[in-house]
Amino acid sequence: MKGFTLIETLIAVAILVLLMGIISGSIVLLYKSQSFAWQQSLALDEARMGIKTMVREIREARFGDDGSYPIEKADDKEFIFYADIDKDGETEKVRYFIGAAETGSQTQECVTFATGGSCNVAFADFFQGTLISAQIKVSVEGDFGWDGQEYADVYADGSSLSRICNTGCSDCSGIWQGDVIFDVTDQAVDNYLDILIDSNYRVDDICDWQEPNHAMKVRVELAWEEDNPELDHLFKKGITNPTTSPISYPTESEEVTIISSYVRNTPPIFKYYNVDGNEITEHPIRLSDTKVMKVHLVVNVNPNHQPGDVELESYVQLRNLKE
Repeated sequence: MKGFTLIETLIAVAILVLLMGIISGSIVLLYKSQSFAWQQSLALDEARMGIKTMVREIREARFGDDGSYPIEKADDKEFIFYADIDKDGETEKVRYFIGAAETGSQTQECVTFATGGSCNVAFADFFQGTLISAQIKVSVEGDFGWDGQEYADVYADGSSLSRICNTGCSDCSGIWQGDVIFDVTDQAVDNYLDILIDSNYRVDDICDWQEPNHAMKVRVELAWEEDNPELDHLFKKGITNPTTSPISYPTESEEVTIISSYVRNTPPIFKYYNVDGNEITEHPIRLSDTKVMKVHLVVNVNPNHQPGDVELESYVQLRNLKE
């Protein structure tokens, strides 16, 4: 029996390798396709459940426990309202929004042990996207009891901001005083902020709160808001519970969770309609005249993969705002 020649063997091997490559490629492609379909299905279920919950909560919008009107903000991609969403008898402040705008905060302290001394703190690389705004709150403790004669000057990146504790502060109080807030957006735009606090020559090293024989202790609280494009697809929910004595809804106590990780809205998420069913486009009027809302989400796990966007929408009537 005649056997295979070397050339025939090589051709057979090449054909076998080619077939294996085609089969392997097909398996990988099928796996990726099924994986995407599964992820898309999960994303749609997540978004549908989010809309269902959101519609139920918006329907029950009511006045806040502090007397706030049921709707606080009615933008295209952010809606803030008040409702008792957990049926505990207290009215929560609820915020649904696309997570592009993020807030952050950092706190640093410094101390000087010299009469008329100064100290500084620096913040670097604190935001990741594009800075929208930045503020600092400066508080001091030390020898500041002589009105008009004992004080400290505050500088940001070498620019004078203002004077602190020129009046109204106490010597060696053992608590933070002054509490002056400054806008430092212009200084912080380069993602670096150097804060210098310079006490005058009458501030002596006679205080012992936490640090023996210090002249001045300083606390600087930096708070900022930034626009982060990487978070444009995150649809979030924030809940703020009311405090008592007095009743309020402090922003810093808001608890934020992600409702959907794949929202791709270019069109508005929220649309607002008056009692006659006409869309309200002017923002101030939305707060007072909205009776019906439309919730619209565009969902897609991967915009570069087919099939394309899936759109989900629902209408909700605010029961407590019906005329």
